[in-house]
Amino acid sequence: MARPRSRYAPDHGLTTRMVTTMFLIGLLYVVFVGVLLALLRGAWPLILLIAGALFIAQFWFSDRIAAHSMGARVVTPEQAPELHGAVDRICALADMPKPRVAIADSDVPNAFATGRNQKSALVCATTGLLRRLEPEELEGVLAHELSHVAHRDVAVMTIASFLGVLAGVITRVSLYGGLGRAGRSNNNTAIAMILIPLISAAVYAVSFLLTRLLSRYRELSADRAAALLTGRPSALASALTKVTGEMARIPTRDLRKAEPYNAFWFAPAFSSRESLARLLSSHPTLEQRLEQLGRISAQLARP
Repeated sequence: MARPRSRYAPDHGLTTRMVTTMFLIGLLYVVFVGVLLALLRGAWPLILLIAGALFIAQFWFSDRIAAHSMGARVVTPEQAPELHGAVDRICALADMPKPRVAIADSDVPNAFATGRNQKSALVCATTGLLRRLEPEELEGVLAHELSHVAHRDVAVMTIASFLGVLAGVITRVSLYGGLGRAGRSNNNTAIAMILIPLISAAVYAVSFLLTRLLSRYRELSADRAAALLTGRPSALASALTKVTGEMARIPTRDLRKAEPYNAFWFAPAFSSRESLARLLSSHPTLEQRLEQLGRISAQLARP
């Protein structure tokens, strides 16, 4: 008998946006590969091989690579009883399988979840987060992260980010590997050398903007789902305020290490206020998140 869906509130807006984003990125992917095949006729086996290999690697291993890069270390209930207890309570509320639980040794107060599905999921909190949050605040953060797993948007973001990686890698391989064999004349080679970087840049820019738009919505969706599941939007708002405020006290060196993985984090880490990442952030602003939680709190308080 199939396991029922989790008790996280369904988000049809998120589902629609994920389907639309995947369709547009898939269309972009087909056009991009088609253009490469037309420009590099002699290199088409190499292009298809690289595209297929990268997709498999991105889908199956990107979450493990990200978790390893962020220093996640799986812990047992004996090693981290409070963290495991909080995850157990959230999973019981949501009626979903318990993921692997990990801790990252970092003073940056944050958390993230990875995994293609509920069976392969991992949720991780940093030592800085565990040291700073109260139990109710921690549960709010974990409920936010596990909603990403329940809504499967971790897998969607993994696939969606694949095209940007593909555009860069295939361009390099084509220019330095297959281009010389593909070009039948110097003119054809020169044209391809001009067009491929331009097309790749355009593909990367479009896919980047699409994933950023989806990412900002999915964070608001996760906040909403966590607040409704726990019934304590104020605890999540308190955690958000505390985590964001504490970021300013973290050494720049540590923030720079965390910044490349902002799309995974509960709250983004920025190494400077002028960072371009703020303009193209994977997360909505703190004000937007707190405003939404305030509305949910008012709704729950109504008789």
